[in-house]
Amino acid sequence: MSETSPRVGLGFDSHPAAEEERDLWLGGLRFEGERGLAGHSDGDTVCHAIADAMLGAAALGDLGAHFPDDDDATEGIAGTTLLARVITLVGEAGYALRSCDATVICERPSIDPRRDEMRSCLADVLAVPVEAVSVKATRPEGLGLVGDGVGCMAVAVLA
Repeated sequence: MSETSPRVGLGFDSHPAAEEERDLWLGGLRFEGERGLAGHSDGDTVCHAIADAMLGAAALGDLGAHFPDDDDATEGIAGTTLLARVITLVGEAGYALRSCDATVICERPSIDPRRDEMRSCLADVLAVPVEAVSVKATRPEGLGLVGDGVGCMAVAVLA
């Protein structure tokens, strides 16, 4: 049952670059010509981090508890599909997303040219106005924080 005060959750996800040929998916968008990420699912760290933040805000555990990486049913699953399923779980717990903020951490690709498109895609999946979705990016400047992969931190506010 939803409380009157907002609930805040923090999520983080990272995946290394895939050794095999894979598409790169971030925030529900395919980044053509970029090396994809390794993982049981499509490796969409943006969707995964937002989903994890929402689960945390609702005190429903983490993404791995709901979608284990040894479950054949979720092999190759799209991050947007996982995110939609988390919206359902959060709704069943009596909460609704009010806003989310994601910070993508990577050396490549450049997020800025597709930021608005990513916000729009995420807002559609999350069923919130685009103004409720923030996407930022930072380069680790060669510090090796995510290697040649991509990481994402996210905060979600539920009410």
